[in-house]
Amino acid sequence: MTGRILACGGDGDFTDFLLGISATEQPRVCFLPTACADEPARVVRFYERLRGVRCDAYHVAVFGTPDAPADRVSEADVVWVSGGNTANLLALWRVHGIDGALREVWSRGGVLAGSSAGANCWFESCVTDSFGLQLRPLADGLALLAGSFCPHYDGEELRRPAYARLVGEGVLAPGVACDEFAAVLYEGTELVEVVSLRPGSRAYRVSPGSEEALDARLLRL
Repeated sequence: MTGRILACGGDGDFTDFLLGISATEQPRVCFLPTACADEPARVVRFYERLRGVRCDAYHVAVFGTPDAPADRVSEADVVWVSGGNTANLLALWRVHGIDGALREVWSRGGVLAGSSAGANCWFESCVTDSFGLQLRPLADGLALLAGSFCPHYDGEELRRPAYARLVGEGVLAPGVACDEFAAVLYEGTELVEVVSLRPGSRAYRVSPGSEEALDARLLRL
């Protein structure tokens, strides 16, 4: 049974929705802060969000001297990936075998999720600022989902034109873009729903010369 993937465009706390789509009553929730270099403040915020929530929360760090990180990731029912540097995230995951562990979680029905870099990583390619201030294409994703992805679609003024240009030129495959506070939910590899934490935030299908807005279901806060 293939699991689900929730790719979020940027800001917003999708914790309740994420736990609600898990098939496990008390899921093991793993936080991967690789993209932000295991920043302690992000780890603290993760545990604060899940305080009092019915789940078993833990995080897996890869900086320093990690202890079997891939094995620990593979035990999760839900994985949340932080934002940060997409290119660094992918390189470190592959060195430590975490990419394989994530595929294992997904293939047995688990939920993979994240925001910004934590959303880019599931697709074949994306537009990213991993290499500097100029937005560039990255065609080295985990490819669990076909096509490309663009986060921060309405939150950073250069994202929309950069993504449209790269898709239009054929540098990136057609794909999906998400506003801040919006997310796309996949069951297996099929996009089944767009959800939003803010009125007006939505997702878009982007192809050469075309942008199709997708209606979003507003989640109750």
